[in-house]
Amino acid sequence: MLISTTSTLDGKPITSYLGLVSGEAILGANIFRDIFAGIRDIVGGRAHAYEQELHKAKTIAVQAMVEQAQALGANAVVGVDLDYENLGHSGGMLMVSASGTAVVFE
Repeated sequence: MLISTTSTLDGKPITSYLGLVSGEAILGANIFRDIFAGIRDIVGGRAHAYEQELHKAKTIAVQAMVEQAQALGANAVVGVDLDYENLGHSGGMLMVSASGTAVVFE
């Protein structure tokens, strides 16, 4: 499955547009990771625990989007957009959504 953030595929003509596909992932961040990340943000440096959770959520969301596209008979998804949101009062939940247009190309 070819995935692109652009609306076209260079050198590959799109023959069919099959519609919007999307995938979402919502993950809870561990309270101890939250505390550690908060301390790390204060003293500087990277919050590796959050980076790992973000990567995990992105992977899940993109995979769900790809599965939808495959079910429609697509061999590519174009115009892919990733959105990130904190959910909940304390931001303890992380949501990543991936969306794009399922297409068939030659």
